[in-house]
Amino acid sequence: MAVLVGKKAPSFNSAAVIDGDEIVEDFSLDQYIGKKNVVLFFYPKDFTFVCPTELHAFQEQLKEFEDRDTQVVAVSTDTEQSHWGWLQMSKDDGGIKGITYPVVADTNKTISYNYDVLAGDFYYDEDDQLATSGEMVAYRGLFLIDKEGVVRHQLVNDMPLGRNVKEALRMIDALQFFEENGEVCPANWEQGKSGMKDTHEGVADYLSKN
Repeated sequence: MAVLVGKKAPSFNSAAVIDGDEIVEDFSLDQYIGKKNVVLFFYPKDFTFVCPTELHAFQEQLKEFEDRDTQVVAVSTDTEQSHWGWLQMSKDDGGIKGITYPVVADTNKTISYNYDVLAGDFYYDEDDQLATSGEMVAYRGLFLIDKEGVVRHQLVNDMPLGRNVKEALRMIDALQFFEENGEVCPANWEQGKSGMKDTHEGVADYLSKN
């Protein structure tokens, strides 16, 4: 697993469905550089079971992300047509109708590969034929990318393990607190709590009070 924290987020240009209905052919994260943070999250497949719970959970908290100058973007290895079809299905039927943030089609699997969340891998077998090991879909990866396009946080879950959207919000709060105050965020930090100076004295002072 590649650690992308501290590095420029891999760029891409791909088809996506935006606003729940419109297919665009050249979606890119470059449009947010200098303007917004991005929470980029990968999910395995359309028309599945854990995945719609996550997509709806991000939608339910979308205003919280927007209030933090953060754009939510979803990615899976399905096609844009598959995304569009799923977006037309109601929540009661297992669909994701009502999702308004972009859903990117990583049909060629290059985005998942470059973010190192692709579950499977390519190799050549004993007959020199291209083959795969594992299913060529994405793990549940999540990346917090700052306004400069740098990855500041990453988390990767296995397929059965759904993510906690509130944790993604907490990490944005921690990043913004650090950027605004120059203080680091200790374990279990939450918005409204104090940070600490990144020194031995700062740690000692914080631990003596908590």
